[in-house]
Amino acid sequence: MDFIQTIKISLRALRTNKMRSFLTMLGIIIGIAAVIAMMAVGSGASYVISQQIASIGSNIILVIPGATTSSGLRTGGGAHTLTSDDAKAIMSECPSVSMASGTVRSSGQAVYGNLNWSTLIMGGTPELFEIREWPVISGRSISQQDVDSASKVCILGLTVVENLFGSADPVGKVIRIKKIPFTVIGVLERKGQSPQGTDQDDTVFVPLRTAQRSLARENHTNNIAAILVQAKSEKLLTDAEEEINSLLKQRHRITGSKESDFTTRNLSEILAVAEKSAQAMSLLLGAVASISLIVGGIGIMNIMLVSVTERTREIGIRMAIGARKNDILMQFMTEAVILTLIGGLLGIAIGSVGATIVSKILSWPTLISIQSISVAFFFSGAIGIFFGLYPAKKAAALNPIDALRYE
Repeated sequence: MDFIQTIKISLRALRTNKMRSFLTMLGIIIGIAAVIAMMAVGSGASYVISQQIASIGSNIILVIPGATTSSGLRTGGGAHTLTSDDAKAIMSECPSVSMASGTVRSSGQAVYGNLNWSTLIMGGTPELFEIREWPVISGRSISQQDVDSASKVCILGLTVVENLFGSADPVGKVIRIKKIPFTVIGVLERKGQSPQGTDQDDTVFVPLRTAQRSLARENHTNNIAAILVQAKSEKLLTDAEEEINSLLKQRHRITGSKESDFTTRNLSEILAVAEKSAQAMSLLLGAVASISLIVGGIGIMNIMLVSVTERTREIGIRMAIGARKNDILMQFMTEAVILTLIGGLLGIAIGSVGATIVSKILSWPTLISIQSISVAFFFSGAIGIFFGLYPAKKAAALNPIDALRYE
């Protein structure tokens, strides 16, 4: 008996018991749908983190002032130990460093007309925007001349633009920051959320010296909150970090076992760990969902065993008129595989719709890949072969005479 004929007989047998066939597929449908949905959620998380990593910039090292020890852990912050001169020295004296920018952070109200918006105010040099890979989409960027002359100019993130100007072009307009007038010279491209979940576009950038002299909360006109450094390449990140540590220790006269008054952090490594964690979570979600596939496979085996028992007399008649054991084996194997493949296709469709619904309701991005669909489809077929083999062998092993006598 050829394969096409076997498929026709299998489909006829499945159509005869539509409800039982559907209930047999139900476990596979649920299992595949769960795998597709969970993998989509996990892949969406990995995609979000990778986008956030890209938004920070590439090959980034953060230098922050101060170093304190608490419960054996060293952390930075809380002291004024870094200056603009440190940032300039890092850029000029560290061979593995491409660029460096000192930064000053504060917060305050940005006011335009009768509208105001509380936002982050960041002081930086022109290199900051190159390090962050953050282009200006309207107007111009901050220049070194703006920094040297402490110009009252600013660049706005899109969130600030939307809240103060709506759809109007803000370039050339004057806003007030902490009651000081600033001329808007540019608008930055949208960046989205940071890895910490904050809105990066909710920021006003001003020249570093302007921030130090006019907007800083404390009277430390040369101090900076942090230094953002970009290594020349990913391979040189470790070298750049060592060079920065060595240079700053020398500049700050830190010798011997004396504790450093600054801390360096390799952001690329930290964010790469976060991305790997998201990928591991995606695989874990897929593995947990796969358990339901195993349960569905066991259900198929049980139903097929019942089917063999109910169709014992039919098997005996087919053997009596010339069907071989291999024909019986192939028929029941084909029925099992058809059930699981149809169930797999339905599960893929339901899982894709479910992932889309989750994305809409929870505002969480989901990513359905061709790879996950392909794996789910072929895995469903493999389950049909694995769990259909035992019932098929049992059917093929029946004695024709005993089968014909079966009531």
